[in-house]
Amino acid sequence: MVTHANNSARPLSQRLAQALDGYPLKADRSTGAALMCIPEVEEHTEHYLAIEHGDSAHRGMLTGALGGTLGGGFLLFAVAFVLDGRLDSALMALLIALGFFLPAFLWEILRPIPLPILFNRRTRELYFEQEGQLYHSPWDGIAAAAYSAETVGPYTGRMGHAALEALLHRYGHPEEQVLINLGSPLGKSLPMQLGFWEYLRAYMDNGPWFDEQGNPSDSPSFNLSMVDVRKAKGQMVRLHWGLITEEYKANKGRNFLDWDDVLLLVGGVFLAPVHAVQNFTYAIAKRRSRSRWPELIRERLEADGPTSRLVDLEQHQAAG
Repeated sequence: MVTHANNSARPLSQRLAQALDGYPLKADRSTGAALMCIPEVEEHTEHYLAIEHGDSAHRGMLTGALGGTLGGGFLLFAVAFVLDGRLDSALMALLIALGFFLPAFLWEILRPIPLPILFNRRTRELYFEQEGQLYHSPWDGIAAAAYSAETVGPYTGRMGHAALEALLHRYGHPEEQVLINLGSPLGKSLPMQLGFWEYLRAYMDNGPWFDEQGNPSDSPSFNLSMVDVRKAKGQMVRLHWGLITEEYKANKGRNFLDWDDVLLLVGGVFLAPVHAVQNFTYAIAKRRSRSRWPELIRERLEADGPTSRLVDLEQHQAAG
């Protein structure tokens, strides 16, 4: 969710005043929460951290559903026809498989995907793009807040969630501001959002690599393992097989297999092609979208790019 604002203090203060529980956040002040990552983090690199924004998380689902199930089924028919020597039928099945996969694939990779929210360690600032407009904020002195709230729906009843928001302004137009969510608030608790804020603080101040306590580390293993959580949908078979193996060892091979284990494993096998096609489509769409960042952002994401902040460029232009 993106909220436009005209005053730098009022939007966050209004959120905190209406919240059940809220915390104003500062980059140089710890909340005391346990460090935690969220699934929306799609890239954690040496120079920048990217957070999914908008409906980008759903990109590839249509191609996965059509290409991975119907297309994959007809592809198996094509292989069977080839083995049986029925080449005409194999060609027809292959064309039908491509008919399910190719239109959805092209539609999903050619449509612009929402650009992620970027945290740049080299320049110590935050970038966000909306409708062709660039917004940013320096990390030092950033205005942010975490708060909990409740929603009531006719079908869902009363539901609690928590948001983590930051205030940014448009490049070259500091009077135009937006309040953005750093990840989806749905299904999040306030401790989770505060923990993610600590994750961001550790990345910007102690990163790029750090351990579970946020202390600097020479190894990227902990951080990359956190990012791998988002890929779990493509690893259902491996995860369920690992659970079955653990139960087998714990029970010494006796009475270790339940029907729910079998269903989960079979379901993982059935959905594996769907997830594989979805992940492939998402990767292609994401790679194409990176070129939509303005040049002054792309060059600042490079290892040897400029380290000047956008706010410094604005001040220089204003002085000139």
